[in-house]
This record gives sequence, C-alpha cells and structure tokens, in this order.
Amino acid sequence: MITAIDHVQLAAPPGSEDALRAFYTGVLGMTEIPKPPVLAARGGCWFQAGAVQLHLGVEEDFRPARKAHPGLRVTGIEAYAAHLTALGTEVTWDDNLPGHHRFYAQDPAGNRLEFLQPHV
Repeated sequence: MITAIDHVQLAAPPGSEDALRAFYTGVLGMTEIPKPPVLAARGGCWFQAGAVQLHLGVEEDFRPARKAHPGLRVTGIEAYAAHLTALGTEVTWDDNLPGHHRFYAQDPAGNRLEFLQPHV
C-alpha cells in the first residue's frame, strides 16, 4: 500500500548544479541535503523543505518537460509569489483549479514548478 511520496526526481543539464543550488536554497528557501557518495558521483543535487524532497539528477540530453511538474503546497501564497518575483523568478498565476490559489514558475533548468494553497 502506498502511504506517501518520498521524493520527486527532476532532471537537469550537466553543469547546472550551482544555478540549481542558488535557486532551490536562495530563492525557494529549501535546504540542500547530501546525496549518498555513490550517487553524488553522478552529479545533481537534492533539496528538502519539511517532509518534501526534490532530487535533481543530471541528464546528458536534458529537455525540460512541458507538462510534468511537482505540485508544492505553500502557505502565504501571495507573499511567497512576491518573494520569488522580487528575486527575479517569473510567476504565472492560474485560477483554473477550483478551491485553490496557484501559480507556476520555472527553475534555472526550465523545470515547471506548481505552487498551490487551498482556499481557506
């Protein structure tokens, strides 16, 4: 029986780790967590916020997915979007999900990220 999502894996191009670290820690406010040494040799980086983990793995012929994305629950979504915008990240609001405020953004590799908060 499935009980939870352990992590979401996103792909990134070779050599993008510094830009990803700056974005996921400096902009999104996540913490980088160490990869096991055998996996660290492959490149990429892992991040965590609370129970949420995002793993970024290097893919030689990387192309960002157009639709696939993690949906990340946030609190204070308007303030969070303003924070991202102030740090140079473009956000696109979308009101097509009933009962939620949500927007989309992209990481430096072009991965689509959804941020959402249920209406109270």
